[in-house]
Amino acid sequence: MTELTLPRPGVLRPAGGGPRLVVAGQVSRRAARSGALWGLVFALFIVVQTVTYTSEYDTQAARDQMARVYGTNAGMNAIFGQADAINTIDGWVTWRFVGIVGLLGSAWGVLTATRLLRGDEESGRYELLLAGQTTRRRAGGQAIAGLGVGLAAMFVLTALGTIAVGRRSTVDFGLGQCLYLSVTLVAGAAMFLAVGALACQLMATRRSAAAMAGGVLGVAYALRMVADSNPSVHWLVWLSPLGWLEQVRPLTEPNPTALLPALVLLVGAAALALHLVGVRDVGTAALPDRHSARPRLALLGGPTRFAARLQRPVALGWLPVITAFSVLLGAVAESSTEDATGSKDVEQAIGRLGGHGSSAALYLGLTFLVVALLVALVAAGQSTAIRAEEAEGHLDNLLVRPVRRASWLAGRLGLSCLLLVAAGLLAGVGAWVGTAGQDDTVRPGALVTAGLNVVPPGLLLLGLGTLAFGAWPRRTSMVVYAYLTWSVLVEFAGGTVHLSHWLLDTSVFFHMAPAPAGGPDWSSAAIITGLGVVGALLGGLLFSRRDLKDE
Repeated sequence: MTELTLPRPGVLRPAGGGPRLVVAGQVSRRAARSGALWGLVFALFIVVQTVTYTSEYDTQAARDQMARVYGTNAGMNAIFGQADAINTIDGWVTWRFVGIVGLLGSAWGVLTATRLLRGDEESGRYELLLAGQTTRRRAGGQAIAGLGVGLAAMFVLTALGTIAVGRRSTVDFGLGQCLYLSVTLVAGAAMFLAVGALACQLMATRRSAAAMAGGVLGVAYALRMVADSNPSVHWLVWLSPLGWLEQVRPLTEPNPTALLPALVLLVGAAALALHLVGVRDVGTAALPDRHSARPRLALLGGPTRFAARLQRPVALGWLPVITAFSVLLGAVAESSTEDATGSKDVEQAIGRLGGHGSSAALYLGLTFLVVALLVALVAAGQSTAIRAEEAEGHLDNLLVRPVRRASWLAGRLGLSCLLLVAAGLLAGVGAWVGTAGQDDTVRPGALVTAGLNVVPPGLLLLGLGTLAFGAWPRRTSMVVYAYLTWSVLVEFAGGTVHLSHWLLDTSVFFHMAPAPAGGPDWSSAAIITGLGVVGALLGGLLFSRRDLKDE
């Protein structure tokens, strides 16, 4: 049976400040909750990391040694951004947080905008709100303003974190510096809220809008990575919105003019989105969308084959992206490390993680962490897609037929696992294609196994998502993305400062060996995969014993 949620008895009042502001009230409340949560995470991350840095590297000699190890490492520069004066507290904070927080904030912007705009329109909520005293353009303006409330909540909490740590005598940041840093940190979220809002007007579904905006973010990150990996193409940083944030340098060499392109993108995308929402009908998109097509009956002979048909667009979207990104990493691996200094210190640092080999292998060992993150994002998307089948009522149409819940869920999970393995294999093959004819010390077999090495974290995340789907179905997305964000922050935090081992163990990426800089740790991979299997089994058992639940 499907569980229906009935409203509580009582007097019903408008959700906003009045009937004309109901859209703003709906969007701003949900955006503010999400923005405040992420702002709190960013604030805690900044405080803990900065305090740890000042206590661990408490002498100038220690900071100079740290700068020699990490500042000249092309792989670290590719992941975090260009290192500039990281032997000072100002330079280290800028390098450490602008890249990470900017990237995570941008991802939040994409997901939040597409969920609250196109997601509500796709589910029919937006049409109900438009039945009130408003117009399409006015409602669109209120929705964009509501997203701005969420951004403001993120900024306030992030700023409180930077101000709190800046007042410490070992840090000594002024109020203006803290606010300038906070603006830079949330500028990525602001830009990609606008990009996500524009994608919602261009595409007809939430999934396609998120794919478009996410593709823009992926290209921006790839351009920034290449620009910071190879000095000869550093000019590419000005083609990337994330590169603009890097050029602001809020604490070392302040360059506020670098925020101008970000402001132009923010205002331009928001204005175009507001224009398009006023000229299109509800449920349509600015870009042409097919409303009819010839029937195609392939893969409709059973629930598993039908799931394969549904996953085909996901595979066609993710697999080429991961392959192309891996080819790019392989192509720049040798040139990015040709002029690196301090490589001996870098090799020693990677050696403590189990890595060794040539400079190109060390570079790929570090940057394959980003590939692992992409595969984990695929796994998170698969978990939320399984939940969406139930939340949107599609699963009911299957279960009224002679289809068992266990067989349906097993089929979905099996296809998801195949997708993750295919992504890992293509990542390894792509890196091999990129390195072909360059560094002969990186063997094709090592790159293929390095691709397989990034799969277990995704399998664990898929198992966790299945467990959440069975136990707390309406919190599936929150659980999966919260743990993924936590794992990323802990892994990046442990890259330059020493954290307690039990804290590092909570990150799934910490247990992944830096292949191809060394051989994969198959025992750890087996344990991670086993935990994912246990989570999937428990989730399936809980799912078989509960009622179906809508949104």
